[in-house]
Formats: sequence, C-alpha cells, structure tokens
Amino acid sequence: MATTDIRTKSLKKPVDVAEYLFTRLSQVGVRSVHGVPGDYNLTALDYLPKAGLKWVGSVNELNAAYAADGYARVKGIGALVTTFGVGELSAINGMAGAYSEQIPVVHIVGCPSTISQRNGMLLHHTLGNGDFSVFANMNAEVSVALEKLTRPSDIADQIDHALRECYLRSRPVYLMLPTDMVQQKIEGQRLDTPIDLTAPKNDEDKEDYVVDVVLKYLHQAKDPVILVDACAIRHRVLGEVNDLVEKTKLPVFVTPMGKGAFDETHPCYGGVYAGSGSLPEVTKRVDAADLILTIGALKSDFNTGGFSYHTSQLNTIDLHSTHCVVRYSQYPGVAMKGVLRKVTERVDPKTMQAAPGPKVLNEVKENKDDSPTIKQAWFWPRIGEFLKENDIVVTETGTANFGILGTKFPRGVTALSQVLWGSIGWAVGAAQGACLATQDMGDNRRTVLFEGDGSLTLTVQELSTMIRHGARITIFCICNEGYTIERYIHGMDAEYNDIAEWKWKDLPFVFGATEKQARSFQIKTKDELEALLQDKDFNSWGGMQFVELYMPKKDAPRALMLTAEASAKNNAKMEG
Repeated sequence: MATTDIRTKSLKKPVDVAEYLFTRLSQVGVRSVHGVPGDYNLTALDYLPKAGLKWVGSVNELNAAYAADGYARVKGIGALVTTFGVGELSAINGMAGAYSEQIPVVHIVGCPSTISQRNGMLLHHTLGNGDFSVFANMNAEVSVALEKLTRPSDIADQIDHALRECYLRSRPVYLMLPTDMVQQKIEGQRLDTPIDLTAPKNDEDKEDYVVDVVLKYLHQAKDPVILVDACAIRHRVLGEVNDLVEKTKLPVFVTPMGKGAFDETHPCYGGVYAGSGSLPEVTKRVDAADLILTIGALKSDFNTGGFSYHTSQLNTIDLHSTHCVVRYSQYPGVAMKGVLRKVTERVDPKTMQAAPGPKVLNEVKENKDDSPTIKQAWFWPRIGEFLKENDIVVTETGTANFGILGTKFPRGVTALSQVLWGSIGWAVGAAQGACLATQDMGDNRRTVLFEGDGSLTLTVQELSTMIRHGARITIFCICNEGYTIERYIHGMDAEYNDIAEWKWKDLPFVFGATEKQARSFQIKTKDELEALLQDKDFNSWGGMQFVELYMPKKDAPRALMLTAEASAKNNAKMEG
C-alpha cells in the first residue's frame, strides 16, 4: 500500500483511470457511448456522466457495435463498451465490419482483475482454462491497436496512443480495462493538452516527386476523369477533392461505396461507376477516359460490379491514405491529402479539356409503368425527389444498397452503407447510431433507413433504442418476402431464402412507442406511395415513421442483378 501512496503523491493532478479514459473520449469527439452493461464494466460506467458522456444502452452487443459504427460515420469517431468474453464476442462481427470498412470505433472491454488473471482463476465468462488473453487475441485481428491497461504508470500513454491510432488510421482499437484498474490514480494533468490528431506530413521531396509525376500525366491526358471512392470519405479528403474539381472542372464519378462523397447537384457530377453494374452511359464515359484519377479506391467485388471494371492500370492514378500508385509505379508512405493539395495548387486548368460526364437525373417518369405495383426501377429515382438537403440515408445490404445507386441526391446528403463487409442487419443499428450522432451534433437531421424485411429480422430490437432516445427516423421496410440478393446469387425459389411474415407496421408499438413517438403506414401501390411522399406532415415529422412497403418478390435493381450474376460466377469458379 505504501508503494501505491508514493506513486499517487508524485502525481500533480491525480485522476481515476476511467475518468481519464472517458474524458479523452469526449475530447476526441465522442458524446454518446454504446454498449451493454456487464459485471466487469459496471464500475467504469459510473464515470461516464463525469466526463459529460451519455450512456446509450443497446439491446445486445452486436447491435451496439453496428450503432457505434453508424455513429462514427456521422460524428467522426464512435465508442463501444462491452464485458469480457460473452459481450465482446457478440460485438466482434460489428468490429470486423468497422475494420473492413475503415471506421474509427474505440472498443472498451471490462475484464476480470489483474490478480484474478494472474492467478488463472476459474471465473464466469471464461473458457474455464485460465487463459484470459484468448478473446483479446481474437480482437487483435480486427483492431489497429490493442492495449491491456494493467500498469497504472503506462495507462495514460496507452489510451492516448490507441485513440490517436483509431482516428488517424480510421479503424477500430481495443482497450482491455481490468476491474481493479478502473479506480487507480494516474496523471490527470495530461488532460489539459488534447491528443494531437494531426496526420504526419509526407516527406517533402517524396511528395513533390509524386505530385510532379501526377501532374505530368494529368497535363498529357486528353480525356481524364476523377473517381471518388470510400477512403476519400474515411480519410477526410473530401475538401481537397472538391477544391481539385472546382479548379479543373473535370467530370467526377463515385463508386457505390463512395456514394455521397461528392455533391450530386454539381455540374461536374457524372454518376455512380460500378463497372458493368453502372448505367450504360456512365460505363461508356469512364471506360473511354484516357486517365482515371481514383481517390481512396476500395476495389471490392460489390464495389466494382463484380470486378467488371474495363480500365487499365496503365491509364490509372490511385491516391490512397498510405501510398500512391501512378500507372505501374508505387510510392509507399506518400499520403493522398498532401498530394491532392499540391496537385490542386499546381495544376494548369487550361489543359483540362475533358468531355463532360452524362447528366444525372432522377428518372422517375422514364421508369414508371401503368401498373399499380411499386417496382425497384421506379422507386429509387422517386426517392431522389423525396430526399432533402443534408439528410442521412442508410441502406441495408441487398436491394437497398444497389437501388440507391439510381437515386440522385440533393446537396449535403450523407450516405451510409456496408458494401464491403455486407453483414445483413447492420443498417438498423447503424441508423440508430447515425440518429444519435445528429442529436449530439445539435442538428437533428432527418435519417432515412431503407431496410429489407429479411435483414430487419436480424436486428429489429434496435427499434426500441431508437424510440427510447427519440430518434428522428423514417424507415422504409421493403417487404418482398425474404432475401432477394441471395435469390439472385443462388436459389431463386429455395426455401432457405424465405422468411417468416411479421406484422411489420406494428413493430414500433411492440417495442414500446406511443402514438406521439411513432407512426406506421402500409403502402402497396404507387398512388399510395405518391400520396405519402407528398404529405407535408410525413416530410416534417420529428419522431419515428415506419413504412411497410410492398414490392414484388423477384424484382430487383438492375445493378444488383448484374453484380449478383458476377458474384455467382466467382463463387462457382474452381482452381486449375
């Protein structure tokens, strides 16, 4: 005990570990913490109010992880608290998704005391073998930093390092907090100096060399285009992208994962490029370019229309957060932010004479037929007319992720989707986190969720969290009798792609909403949908709106059908 007293006396401004941790979270931008209470994290949770943080409380750890992911996409960083073993393993799918999609989430795991771990005690939530590292080892694969907070003298450094890595690398980090460390005293004077979250600058000479090479090919090109992808959003270069476009006036396209990265009302915007999954005029225009400047590319199967790009690396410049690739030359350690700024400063706009991209419109009339049935081809452009500036649009894996590609957004719309990881049910939790982020930012923008009936069954309980926190959200539940995207990949009429039919529009009330908090609608025809979308009250409602929306079982967006066909072919390929 004497040693502890001596250590404490040497501290200029002693604070408890949990207070330090949560204060740092607040300083980097977190205002609400998702998670589920468990006996190994309860004492730590008592410190949240002192740091000015709100406890969200989710119905399970998987939903909490999805919500922290959605929160981070809107707010810039998110946080999740789970308990050892049972809690963290429930969340690990959500953390893997955040890792895959490059989302900054701080995962704090309350765990048994250092003494219990040292003695290998047979405790609940363990595997019964005395191994207290096994779950951390699993999480190490989906974290860019993993810190076990077991030595008070190191803890402040560990926390600061993890939070910096989380933000700068835009991926999850894992903090293991033993119960006997929660109230240990550490140096609180450090809290007077915020963590430095500025990205390290590129080596000046290397950066200048890459800029010169990029400019050489840009100035030589007769018909260049810009393609903006997910990592331009994740690594915060959208301002630089916009400046480059304003100066060069080059046509700009986005990928499915880059949807919303560029103002779709801008005259230079040419649409969504996903290889053969694009509209024909978009495919033709991008494939005809003699130089494609890609910013933050993530060339996954669903993001490229099943690897159906018809572009050559010889005509491509790829700018990334950790390196740049110009044609076949790689430049490691040169990050895109600095390169983009200098390219914009030095580019000669007089040489930029590219043909414009296709004009992007919400083609509602062109896709309307005479039947009362709501078809995917008509629905998504019609939604483009319903959306407002600065809405947050969340789309689920399946028809919604592909359908939204046919929607032209108003200015300022934020699009959330999980195209790479593709965990069905993600969007419900993510939408809850996104709603909460808007509350924490003080703007309470409208969140619009497009969710398939099959996907909704996986994470539907998160409706209760939305209701409890007064979320302003409109949910379109696409009722088409099951897993449509799976049907198109394999098993169109297979029983395993069917689901149980629920009373969908009753769900908000099943989960505790009053009529003042939520409203429900059942929509089966185009006319009914038109009336709803034009209703002033529907457009301005401040709580939850749940729309049970019927579409044909075997109807799907064009992009989904083309990509699913390519995916099925890839799945069927054999070695040799």
